[in-house]
Amino acid sequence: MRFSQRILVATVAITAMVLPAGAAMAHSMNGSTMVMPDSHGYSGNWPVTVTGSQFNNGTYCLTLTGHGSSGSASLVANGQKYPYGSFVVVNRILMATIIKPSGSQNGALTFTASANRGHPDQGLFEDIQGGSNFDFGALAFGMKGGC
Repeated sequence: MRFSQRILVATVAITAMVLPAGAAMAHSMNGSTMVMPDSHGYSGNWPVTVTGSQFNNGTYCLTLTGHGSSGSASLVANGQKYPYGSFVVVNRILMATIIKPSGSQNGALTFTASANRGHPDQGLFEDIQGGSNFDFGALAFGMKGGC
């Protein structure tokens, strides 16, 4: 399985664990492990810096809107606004997905980062077009309200 397909499968699995009303449950072999979404608020605008990418290096403004650990997301990148997206935080991992028109198909920009106590940190950026990895790079979140 290609690297980008593994990332996509992992992110879909993480997203599938989130229930809109609250905690999602994942069972270990003995059925006693609970996986709880992060209860800290992530709403606000965040500067996100992409490095090591072939086409997407730069600093953009990612806006997260919601209650607690899920909600909607939008992005401003190079003067272009992408208003449609969503985010979730599970097991101290934040994943924001922004819909990006890509020719005759929609693409997606994904921002996946470690997150703890209301602050995302470093992670991975991926630009998906036509269902495949088009570009990727390292990701770092700046301070909330920084853009």
